[in-house]
Amino acid sequence: MRRGNGAARRCQVGYTFVAVLIMLTLCALGMAAAGPLWADAVQRDREQELLRIGALYAAAITEYRDSSPGNHKQLPLSLDELVSDPRFISTMRHLRKLYPDPLDPARPWGLVLDTDGRVMGVYSQSQDAPLAQGPQRIGALQLPPAQRYADWKFTLVNTSR
Repeated sequence: MRRGNGAARRCQVGYTFVAVLIMLTLCALGMAAAGPLWADAVQRDREQELLRIGALYAAAITEYRDSSPGNHKQLPLSLDELVSDPRFISTMRHLRKLYPDPLDPARPWGLVLDTDGRVMGVYSQSQDAPLAQGPQRIGALQLPPAQRYADWKFTLVNTSR
């Protein structure tokens, strides 16, 4: 009687191993299908953050220009002047802090400069293609359709000084 029970157990162990392998395969296939969807969601979030932060920079540069003392309206020489405006005796801030590029935080923002070398705007230096295909409107800022993120320039709406 003992020999019959041992042989039956060995057959059952084999079925359990096959069932575990099938479950692992199904889980791996599910993760492989979900991976690209998660990657697109992450890129979409970073793209929205880029649009939000870019609009903040454009608004801060416009505010810097509009708050210039006197009749001569100036643009900042660097982004640091948006955090601490040196033209005023008291602390004047147009941005609370300098925000990194959401697409590549290790890379600095590209600067759009006027003929005097002053900052008119910023752009991401990423060469990746955006998910958003059409023109983008963020408040008064209108961005044309772009082939890559670097094509979106977050500049003053009205650059006349």
